Amino acid sequence: MGLAARVGALNGWRQLLLAFVAGAVLGLVQAPWSFPLAFFIALPVIFWLHDGAATKRRAAAVGWFAGLGYFGLTLAWIVEPFLIDIVRHGWMAPFALLFMAAGLAAFWAVAFGVAPRGKTFMLVVLWSLVELARSYVFTGFPWVLLGQGWLETPLIQVVYYIGVHGLGLLTLFAIALLSQMRMKQVFAGAAIIVSLWGFGAYRLSQPVSPRADGFVVRIVQPNVDQKLKWLPEFQAEFFQRHLDLSTREGDFDTVIWPEASVPFLLEERPDLLRVMASTVGAEIIFGVRRRDEGGNWYNALVLLHNGGTSTAVYDKHHLVPFGEYIPFQEVLKLTGISALTGTGWTAGDIPPIISVGQGPSFLPLICYEAIFPSLASKTNVPVDWIVQITNDAWFGKVSGPYQHLAQARIRSIEQGKPLARSANTGISALIDPYGRIIDSIPLGQMGVIDVALPAQLPRSFYGRTLDWPIAGILLLLTILQLLPVKRRRS
Repeated sequence: MGLAARVGALNGWRQLLLAFVAGAVLGLVQAPWSFPLAFFIALPVIFWLHDGAATKRRAAAVGWFAGLGYFGLTLAWIVEPFLIDIVRHGWMAPFALLFMAAGLAAFWAVAFGVAPRGKTFMLVVLWSLVELARSYVFTGFPWVLLGQGWLETPLIQVVYYIGVHGLGLLTLFAIALLSQMRMKQVFAGAAIIVSLWGFGAYRLSQPVSPRADGFVVRIVQPNVDQKLKWLPEFQAEFFQRHLDLSTREGDFDTVIWPEASVPFLLEERPDLLRVMASTVGAEIIFGVRRRDEGGNWYNALVLLHNGGTSTAVYDKHHLVPFGEYIPFQEVLKLTGISALTGTGWTAGDIPPIISVGQGPSFLPLICYEAIFPSLASKTNVPVDWIVQITNDAWFGKVSGPYQHLAQARIRSIEQGKPLARSANTGISALIDPYGRIIDSIPLGQMGVIDVALPAQLPRSFYGRTLDWPIAGILLLLTILQLLPVKRRRS
């Protein structure tokens, strides 16, 4: 009996335990481990387990346990925000991880339960479809998508045309062929991987052109401890730290500070805005809290002109559920979880295009917004680069900051644009249009980098179409797969 048959013959707790372990191994493809060989180890096992599932309910259980292992490992950083104030919120940490992993694994369970036993290709289609669904349902959470596991290889370059979901579909399809362990299927699966690798290697061999105007960006990483950040006795010190880093010797055209980098409300301290402008002597992009006349709070990005006036303000549009606002707040009041955010933040409008003086225009993204390809794409307005400000101190130091950076790099590839990223505790970086890091400041270090902004690439196919083509293909393939089943049943 071959390996595939032995795995498929498992039942009971052994079957579900192996599904959980295989899911966790599959998680190793994501940052910070970035071990894409895990695709070839874990995915065949998961396919074989599905083939051996005796009932649809058992198949769904296989998918759920695989998802629980995958998301349990990759989203372990989700406990970190609850440990900032461990006395008040620490008890919630294990429940947050369990509920998040279990909820996302339920998407996989649906695909595994619906796909008929032995129909691996249909499982591939449905699995890709539910991964697409979890990127949009309930405001979406496109974190650690399967295609993102290729980031440190040339294969990731294909997202310039088909996005992460397209790459995820090709990955599942190629490894499903390899898992058949028959000569023709193995050759076809290997051909897909090799072709994608060759295409990506060719793209990476192309030179990146510098901008003709030689525009230089200074990125500041103050490395402010989240536990001390808002204590009144430290706010003046941390504000001065930003100024000191911004005035270090060097030539630059604009300075970027991270999310919520100033300790005052935007509308209340115009004198400190003038201090910032006169001290730095250049335009500053920074994060700040603001409050409007109606008492609504906003998480904002501001471009401060060197005259000391705010020339552009962007209010964060896509807020973090249960972090910046509480969905279904009336229903959840009895749980006490709303105490994490109080009244919550207010969502702003879709990100505008902002111009830095006479320099290049940029698209602003605040923290979590960089995980959504749709927010990084403007279909009708030209933009030269993307700016992301964030405070990844909330994500700890193990996996969260690395995964967040990975998604920013993928946005650069998808859009064909450089991306400047200023993170409070790291990882701050300037990323080229191929997703490569030109320069960066390591996690947990204070510092600055001055980097010349590279030119953008031609508008990408994915940047124009987003996920509509792959969604249409997946729906069509699902219908074509289901039709024969219905005919046989009738």
